[in-house]
Amino acid sequence: TPVFSQSGNPDPEVNNLIADFGDVSTGSRWRYAQTSPEFAMKRLLAEGSGSIYQICKVFRRGELGHLHNPEFTMLEWYRPGLSYFQLMSEIEELLSDLKIVAECSRLTYGDLFKRFLGLDVMNASVDQLKACAQHHQLDVVGLHDEYNDWCDLLISHLIAPKLKFIDAVFIYDYPASQAALARIRRGEVNIAERFELYIKGVEIANGYQELTRAEEYRQRFIAENQRRYQLGLDEVTLDKNLLNALRNGFPACAGVAMGLDRLLMCRLCATHIEDVLSYGFENA
Repeated sequence: TPVFSQSGNPDPEVNNLIADFGDVSTGSRWRYAQTSPEFAMKRLLAEGSGSIYQICKVFRRGELGHLHNPEFTMLEWYRPGLSYFQLMSEIEELLSDLKIVAECSRLTYGDLFKRFLGLDVMNASVDQLKACAQHHQLDVVGLHDEYNDWCDLLISHLIAPKLKFIDAVFIYDYPASQAALARIRRGEVNIAERFELYIKGVEIANGYQELTRAEEYRQRFIAENQRRYQLGLDEVTLDKNLLNALRNGFPACAGVAMGLDRLLMCRLCATHIEDVLSYGFENA
């Protein structure tokens, strides 16, 4: 699928890279570099492709560190007819075949917080999340009163360091407010049917039980752009090609995006992403 698109990823947590293609005969000269091949691959699924995978370069502006390179390699695949639980099992088979880990633990998002922090995060208020941070003496300045921001803070500072002692674990069933483009299961507490894979505390993959309705995609894209506006970020052009394709029908399926460089780091016991790249960003 194309690396550059007329539309970008509206997720406020993602920094899009925009390229100027100069004078072109038709349309806009500006294109978004893909942060994932997700949208184009979903167009193919809507057109009847069946199960598909892709290995490609993706780009995130402003991300550089021992686990981040602005240009990196992603493995992404979609399996019509599979549930996100079945997809987790398929990933586990891949990890076993690659001799990275033999099996993976599984913890719900709620159980993760209960196990490591004794906190009922699925029913917690922002004040309770703040109190937990203060109890653990986290020095936080300028963090907004956003539930998801405080959850992310507690994971990154208090939980992720403890995950380093677990070979591999799937964290699944997230709060509905963190659904992104995952299906939401309605109940007493609404649940986002998504998962993330951590190996030795490093996030490796992010997967969903995928949304299937075009209108739901449109609503979530609009909500993400509204959130970008609130944060002072540029709004992102919505992917009308994807929305039009979805109106023709989209199969029930599960999909996952996996950082291939990080996976290779795990296989080679590397500690820095540049250890698995021919040339890192500063030497490219």
